[in-house]
Amino acid sequence: MSPQRIPPRPATLGTIARSIVIATAITSIPARADDLLQVYQQARRADPVLSAADAQRGIAREGVVQARAPLLPQASAGVAFDRTQPGGDPGERNSSRSASVTLNQVLVDVARLSQLHVAQSQADAQDDLVRAAEQALCARVARAYFDVLTADDAVRQVEANEDAYRQQVEQSDQRYRNGLTAQVDVEQARAYHAAARAASIDARQARDEAREALSEITGQPAPALNRLQDELPMALPAPADPQAWVDEALLHNPTLSAQRHVLEASDQDIAAARAAHLPTLGANLGLGRAAAWPTPASNTDGRNVASVGIVLNVPLFAGGATQSRLRQALHQQDAARDDYELRRRRVARETLEQYRSIAAGIGRIGATRAAVESAGRALASTRIGQELGTQTMTDLLLAIQTQASAQASYSQARHQFVLSRLLLLQAAGRIDEADLAAVNTLLKQETP
Repeated sequence: MSPQRIPPRPATLGTIARSIVIATAITSIPARADDLLQVYQQARRADPVLSAADAQRGIAREGVVQARAPLLPQASAGVAFDRTQPGGDPGERNSSRSASVTLNQVLVDVARLSQLHVAQSQADAQDDLVRAAEQALCARVARAYFDVLTADDAVRQVEANEDAYRQQVEQSDQRYRNGLTAQVDVEQARAYHAAARAASIDARQARDEAREALSEITGQPAPALNRLQDELPMALPAPADPQAWVDEALLHNPTLSAQRHVLEASDQDIAAARAAHLPTLGANLGLGRAAAWPTPASNTDGRNVASVGIVLNVPLFAGGATQSRLRQALHQQDAARDDYELRRRRVARETLEQYRSIAAGIGRIGATRAAVESAGRALASTRIGQELGTQTMTDLLLAIQTQASAQASYSQARHQFVLSRLLLLQAAGRIDEADLAAVNTLLKQETP
C-alpha cells in the first residue's frame, strides 16, 4: 500500500505578497562597485606572477641549505657480508661480515665556502625580486584598474557621440523633406554616424580587453569599478626635486638591489673557481666491527676497530676544466656588471619620466578641462548657428567630434596623472598597499 500523498498547502495572498516584496527588495538592491583596494586584495590572493616569485625564493633558499651541507659533518653506515670458496673446493667455504660507521668533516675547502656565499647572494637577490614583484603587483593592478576606467569613459563618450550623430541624421533628413537643406547634408550626417558606430564597436572591444587584462591579474571576472572623483589634488610629489627621486630609486629600487646581489654572486663565483686550484683538508672518524668463520688466527676478530684520519687532497690536473671554469666565471661577471649598469640607467630614466609625467599632467589636466568646457560652448553655439543658417552641417558635425575628442583627452589625462604618481613610487622602491589606499580615497562610489 503506497503512502498517502499530502497535497501541498495552497499559498495565501499574504504569502504571495511577502514573496513579491522580498524578491523586489533583492532585485532592487544596487550592486556595489569594487574599489582599488578590493581589486588589489583579489590580485594578492590569486596573482600567479607573485606566487611564482615566492616559489623561486623558496628554491634559492634551499640552494643555500644544499651549498652549506658539504661543509657540515657527513655520516654514513654500511654492512657487508662475503662468502668465498678457496681453491674451488665445494666443501671449504670462508664467510665474513662487517659493519662500519664513518664520520667525515671538511676542515678547509675554500671553493665550497665560496659556493655557499654564491648561494647566499642568490637568495638575497631573490628576496629583493619578491619585493619587486609585490611592488609591481601594486602598479599592475593600478594600471589595469585605470585602463578599465579609461575604456569605460571612452565607451560612454563614443556612444554619446553616436547618439548625437543619429539625432543629426534624423534632423537633417526631416529638414531635407521639408526642403530646408540639401541631400548632401543628410549623407554627410549619415557618414559621420556610420563612423561613430564603428568607433563604438572598437571602444566596446577595447573595454572588454581592458577588463580581461584585469581579470588576468585577479583570476576573477572584472567587476564594476569605482571612478575617480571630479576634483583631484594637483601638486608635485615631495620632494619637488627630480634628482632626489633618482637618488632614492638608485638606492632602494628592489630590482636594482637584486642585480647588485647578482653581481656579488658573480664575484664569489670567481673566488670559487680560483679556489679549485687550492688543496682541501678533511678529517674522518671510522668505527667498524668484523667477524669471519672459520675463525681466523687474528685476535681482532669480533672486536670494534676505530680509526681517525686527516685527508689532504691536492688537485694537480683536471683536463683544463678548472681554468675553463675560471674563464667562464669572469665572463659571467662581465655580463652581470653590464646588466647592473643597464638596470641602473633604466631605473634613473623611468624615475625621471614618471616625475616629469606628473609635472606635465598637472598642466595637461587643466588644458584638457578647459578644452572640454570650450568644446561644449562651441557645440551649443554651433547648434544655434546651424538652426539660424549661419553654420553648416559640417560645422556642427565637427563640433560634436571636437567635443568627444576633448572629453577623451581629459579622461586619459586624469587617469594617467594618478597612475604616474604610483609609478614614481614604484621606481623609487616605495610603493605599497598604503599608497593604493591613498588613491582609493580619490574614488567615488558608483553603481554599475
